[in-house]
Amino acid sequence: MAKKQRYHWQGINKNGQTVSGIMYESSQLAVKYQLQRQGIQPIRVQRKRSSLFNHANQTIRAADIALITRQLATMLQAGIPLLQSLQLIARTATKTSLAHLINLLAIDVESGQPLSLALKQFPAQFNDLYCDLVQAGEQMGELAQVFAQLAVYAEKAEQLKIKIKKALFYPALVLVVAAVVTAILLLWVIPLFEEMYDNFGAPLPLFTQAVIGLSRGLQIYGGYLVVALVVLGYGFMKARRSSQQWRQRQDRLLLKLPLLGGILKKAALTGFARTLAATFAAGIPLIEGLILSAGACGNRVYRQAVLQARNDVIAGLPLHQALAASQLFPELLVQLTMIGEETGVIDDMMQKVASIYEAEVDTTVGALASLIEPVMMLVLGILVGGLVIAMYLPIFGLGNAIN
Repeated sequence: MAKKQRYHWQGINKNGQTVSGIMYESSQLAVKYQLQRQGIQPIRVQRKRSSLFNHANQTIRAADIALITRQLATMLQAGIPLLQSLQLIARTATKTSLAHLINLLAIDVESGQPLSLALKQFPAQFNDLYCDLVQAGEQMGELAQVFAQLAVYAEKAEQLKIKIKKALFYPALVLVVAAVVTAILLLWVIPLFEEMYDNFGAPLPLFTQAVIGLSRGLQIYGGYLVVALVVLGYGFMKARRSSQQWRQRQDRLLLKLPLLGGILKKAALTGFARTLAATFAAGIPLIEGLILSAGACGNRVYRQAVLQARNDVIAGLPLHQALAASQLFPELLVQLTMIGEETGVIDDMMQKVASIYEAEVDTTVGALASLIEPVMMLVLGILVGGLVIAMYLPIFGLGNAIN
């Protein structure tokens, strides 16, 4: 069972009066749920003490949203009413926070509120695309179909995210291991060899002297180096959060990286195409669909390009010409978009585009993994092997020193 914590809350009761108090619950969602059951509309819920680590059971991830979306789609397609579906999912949820979230949605739906409006209360879990598609499904009376479409969209997006993380994880892990092993050798092992060679008084090879100098420098300035790296990291993160231009430059640089840049480009194109297909299928106008598609690119360079294309479409340009003008979208995507516009099946064309680039991401990630593994092992071997060789080089001349 999740550990309960102390929350201060403020809300408005049935008489319109502002009330406040303290409640012990497992999450903010749990507090809101309890308050709404008491007829109190919560305004603010704040935890008294902040914890360094969130309980794993309280984190609602994108994979959890994909799962409940699939469950909702299955139940609605089976003819189970929306409210009953939400209540059943809440009862069977494995995470306490997820169960509270679904319960809050069920309370709003039971009170007569549209589900799309209830979802908008939780922007961290349900983005604009999700809410707009649900709203479109409500208006067309095809909520089951929209949730089936959303489930596929969420599952594909999660799979793509996992593939990109997989492409980054292995090289990052090898580099971290290489850095840790190198630091251990320089800080603790090499000083032992240095002390031993000092006792012999023999001249050391230049390579060995350089490594010993590096070891001494790390022992003296290692603390400053760590502080500098922490400060630089903090400054980088702060600049990324506060500066739009900084994030734009960073995303542009990432797109230029060998191999990884190609993966990120195809991921951005996949997100754009799949989102545009979903909005078209739901009957959302192109202008609004382009805004949602821009947010799904995951890269600010492509996001800006899509928003510029939207402005060009408003000015009267066909979509394929607007996309071509940015010179960021491949010829294949532009041509398929043109065919979709001419035949009136742009959603089908965008689905094909998304499938093509998703398959290319799979291929590229597989090639990257097979290429990076030997390269990383070579880098690790050169770093560690070089240090070991540097320390054992003087042993070859040790006989002359003793004589």
